[in-house]
Amino acid sequence: MTVFLIVLFGVLSGSLLSVLVGLVGRNRKIGFGWTFLISLVFTPVVGLIIALISDPLDAGEQKRVGCVGAVLAVLGLLFLLLFVLALAGVFMSV
Repeated sequence: MTVFLIVLFGVLSGSLLSVLVGLVGRNRKIGFGWTFLISLVFTPVVGLIIALISDPLDAGEQKRVGCVGAVLAVLGLLFLLLFVLALAGVFMSV
C-alpha cells in the first residue's frame, strides 16, 4: 500500500508540475500543449528549459489565465512534499 501511495503522489506531483510548466509555455511560441507534452514525456525541468528557450509571443498575443497558475503551483508543491515525506517514511522503515 505504501508503494502505491508513493507512486500516486509522484504521478500527481509530476502531472501538476507539468501543467504549471505548460502555463509558462502558453505565452511562448511553443505553446501550452507542446510544453505540457514535453514536460510529461521527459521532466518538468526539461520542459521549463525548452519553454524558456523558445521565443515569447508578441504583447498583443499573450493569454491570461488568472490565478490558475498559483493554484497549480501550490498543489504541485504540496504533492511533491507529500511524495518526499512518503518516500522518506519507506526508507526509514527499512
